[in-house]
Amino acid sequence: MIPKLISHLTRRLAHPLPGEKAQNIMMVTPPYTYPISDKYTQPVPASVLILLFPRDNGWHFFLTKRTYKVDHHKGQISLPGGVVEDGETLNQAALRETHEEIGVLPKLITLIGSLTSFNISVSGFEIFPFIGWAVKEPITLIHDAEVDRVFAVSIDSFLDDSNQKQKKEIIHGEMKTIPYFDLGKEQVWGATSIILSEFKVILKEAL
Repeated sequence: MIPKLISHLTRRLAHPLPGEKAQNIMMVTPPYTYPISDKYTQPVPASVLILLFPRDNGWHFFLTKRTYKVDHHKGQISLPGGVVEDGETLNQAALRETHEEIGVLPKLITLIGSLTSFNISVSGFEIFPFIGWAVKEPITLIHDAEVDRVFAVSIDSFLDDSNQKQKKEIIHGEMKTIPYFDLGKEQVWGATSIILSEFKVILKEAL
């Protein structure tokens, strides 16, 4: 039997998504004005996964803290995921990368839909977020070259608006307002927070 949350989310994801309106809630303002790399003539597709699983009578999902050995977004909080390889689909990439980064086998995951893709101009990627679930909490095994640690966030904590905050910081000589989620004693901002912003809106509509 499909759990109530998963059933409701699946139905919601089959309808039009909130898209940029929800993503913009967690965008840094004012927008970046410094020159970005022109290394990529076209955005490089990358897939990430929000993996829902039950724990302690509630639902959770995994976040990872990246190491300082990776090429992009060093030390930041991310969803499992990475670049789409030649010959694979976007959703196959999300499942493969989740296995490679945190050790969860694709056969344990059922995908139920996707969120709105968006471009990260500073690093040249187009991110394609997927949502999946597991019947029970998966055992994780991190890939230590890319992932420093993996931790679980409860849906209840995620939906608590008191954990959605903002700070001011000077970046490249400009004062910015940076929205972030305070989750697992970590500040989740940037691309991951933008993905989670749309996910939060959809969750609230589905519940």
